[in-house]
Amino acid sequence: MLKTKLLYSIIAITLLSLSSVVVSAFSSMPEVGQTAPDFSLKSNESSNVSLKDFRGKWIVLYFYPKDFTSGCTVQARNFQRDLASYEKANAVILGVSVDSAETHKEFCAKENLNFKLLADTDAKISDTYGSVIEYNGNKYSARNTFIINPEGKIAKVFPNVKVAQHSEEVLATLAELQKK
Repeated sequence: MLKTKLLYSIIAITLLSLSSVVVSAFSSMPEVGQTAPDFSLKSNESSNVSLKDFRGKWIVLYFYPKDFTSGCTVQARNFQRDLASYEKANAVILGVSVDSAETHKEFCAKENLNFKLLADTDAKISDTYGSVIEYNGNKYSARNTFIINPEGKIAKVFPNVKVAQHSEEVLATLAELQKK
């Protein structure tokens, strides 16, 4: 029974990853140079967080499908592992998914995450950023990342992220962008 549930979970995660390639290709993502769409979402700390709260800092805004799943956990752990490097670069990490603030709080506690996860329960912000996928009639956030510069403009877009080396890739790109 446990093996069957595990197999179904792996299949679902694989389908979510594959479907993000298809859906994201047709969704309209903000482009480099455009002003990043502002938002106000509830965080894992139960406070409302707006993009404008971080004006003057670099922002790594990453969208991901679901707390407590394997790929999303690896991605979050890698951002946490590199958090000191992001802080040295004057950058904050904000994760967004359609999970609730309470689920984010539990995920942060379990994984010892010290950055904000934001609850986009109606998927409106994910949609605004061209980062929505649908699976079995449910909406999820697609795995896309945006670097936003201190002036609030999109500086880099990473569509259809592969989690294993993503944090290192973002840090390297951030370093290059900050040289300009």
